[in-house]
Amino acid sequence: MNDGQAAAVTVIENSWIPMPDGCRLAAKLWLPADATDHPVPAILEYIPYRKRDFKAVRDSEVHGFFARHGYAGVRVDLRGSGDSDGVLHDEYLPQELADGVEVIRWIAAQPWCNGRVGMIGISWGGFNGLQIAALQPPELQAVITVCSSDDRYTDDVHYMGGCLLTDNLSWASVMLSYNACPPDPAIVGEHWRDLWFQRLEESGLWLKTWLEHQRRDAFWQHASVCEDFAAIRCPVFAVSGWADGYCNTVFRLIRHLDVPRKGLVGPWGHKYPHMGGPGPSIDFLGECVRWWDRWLKDIDNGVDVEPMLRAWMQDSISPISDERPGRWVAEDEWPSRRLQTWVYGLTPGRLEPGGDNAVTNAPPLEVRSPLSVGMFAGKWCSYSESTDLPTDQRLEDGGSLCFDTAPLEEDIEILGQPVVELELSADQPQAMVAVRLSDIGSEGTVTLVTYGLLNLSHRGGHARPEPVRPGEWYRVSVRLNHVAQRFPAGNRIRVAISSSYWPLAWPSPVPATLTLHPGGRLLLPSRPMREADAGLLDLGVPRAAPGPTTTLLVPAHREWTVLFNLATNEATLQVIDNDGQWRLDELGLTIGYDVTERYRYANDDYATLRGEVVNSRSFERGDWRIVVATRTQLTSTPTHFHLNATVDAYEGDERVFSTTWNETVPRDNI
Repeated sequence: MNDGQAAAVTVIENSWIPMPDGCRLAAKLWLPADATDHPVPAILEYIPYRKRDFKAVRDSEVHGFFARHGYAGVRVDLRGSGDSDGVLHDEYLPQELADGVEVIRWIAAQPWCNGRVGMIGISWGGFNGLQIAALQPPELQAVITVCSSDDRYTDDVHYMGGCLLTDNLSWASVMLSYNACPPDPAIVGEHWRDLWFQRLEESGLWLKTWLEHQRRDAFWQHASVCEDFAAIRCPVFAVSGWADGYCNTVFRLIRHLDVPRKGLVGPWGHKYPHMGGPGPSIDFLGECVRWWDRWLKDIDNGVDVEPMLRAWMQDSISPISDERPGRWVAEDEWPSRRLQTWVYGLTPGRLEPGGDNAVTNAPPLEVRSPLSVGMFAGKWCSYSESTDLPTDQRLEDGGSLCFDTAPLEEDIEILGQPVVELELSADQPQAMVAVRLSDIGSEGTVTLVTYGLLNLSHRGGHARPEPVRPGEWYRVSVRLNHVAQRFPAGNRIRVAISSSYWPLAWPSPVPATLTLHPGGRLLLPSRPMREADAGLLDLGVPRAAPGPTTTLLVPAHREWTVLFNLATNEATLQVIDNDGQWRLDELGLTIGYDVTERYRYANDDYATLRGEVVNSRSFERGDWRIVVATRTQLTSTPTHFHLNATVDAYEGDERVFSTTWNETVPRDNI
């Protein structure tokens, strides 16, 4: 994976960037050795994930690669994170974005920079790259945004289709753990403990804030660049994967931005495309350099005349495989005028071609799903681990209404966003519907292709939810995640519909029975073959710069276990995601990270729902030993969510800080 070039690089372990209010942000720099004499463009990654330790290896591989190819790599810890001053209070606050503009201005003024800056980032760094671009700092001249969102309510870790995602809980727990970590005394000096305690005392319980905004209000509109796409005036390269939670963003950006733009969607999960699967990794950093060369060095390399969208067309595959065979396809524009909408009508047990001609006098169908539907759905945002991908959907479909095509007479390929239109009613004022699109193999296995959720109180929009009137018919559209998929001849296509999807999403206040009436339709974005796809540019194999030397002390350990205790009638999904423990040899610093998530219920009783996440991070160098342990729990009643969280911090063998939250938040049409 290492980049074969050996261009000399100067690494500056820490450089302080002053903010107007006196706060200092900590930066690590990778510079071409002659950059002071021959200034170069700079690439900024601006995130809270600790440049000194937890992201040290990845950062060196990425930014060292950029430096080897004629760019200054700059990794900055956000205010309140890593070795930077201050306290981090939430995601994407105005202070973070204003700091980002100042950071860009500082970079452009350095003697090793020629005044031109690009931003790259995955997830948080992908978000704020777009958000800062919308502020239009003149020095920022290109962006690469990976696994990010333009809409913080509809397409982020918090809510989906107006339903509360349990990733909201797990992500809040991750940040509670990060925010409890100390800066490195070797960087910040003797006042490290004061800064640590300030963070412990002031960073707060973000989960409570996020739960207090259960509809798309001004809180989520802030920093959602979809509010004004025209504010972004620099070229944007948008990247994601079908197993990631953020693939929809790529399609909205290339559709609505009016700047040079390009979209790339592979089979990957929530990782940079050179780092992990499922499916083939590529020379992503080489693709980044091509983007930077075009827009930061004005090299006419053809990036701007390549197809606007490149996507991995997935082949049919067993649901227990973590491979994703397929091929690259491309479209010159989006939406592509080449696509056709194929319509299937939902009739009892069947998907019938030509939805407008489907039987309309069929009997209504009812579904009241057990809470076990969703236990095998995988994670909302996969991290490319085989453990967090969905498994055979036959384990889910028994508690759902299923509609299948006849065996296909010819291959069907889709690219875009499938939509399922339903005529339905519910027997409760609060209800949700989960819709899954699957591929049924010739041997009967069922592989999840894509899915969508809708809180029926949000049927008219996410800003002003209205309770359902029990028994009244509604026509709703459930928009599934974008996808590219080939359904081969002989296979069947399935739509499965359930009234819950735990623990991917928090269920409605009480069980609801959905009644599906005649008139439902599946709309598939069919894509005809394109001969030019055979001549697409080869995306190569992964390259990266060398990372720092490390010694593995405790190996990583990952499990994804579903336990049904028939003695107590309790079901538990347990996720263990331990990174283990390793030493950064040059720093003499040992770090470790363990996390366990548990989602439970008993007797199919909504009153017993519980989510719990436990995190532990450790740091050790000589006599300096720090452990931070956090625990976050979420339960609910029909009217409220209940939060319990704790943070304990240890210095050596002594617990030096402990705090507990017990909070209650009313449910708002969820």
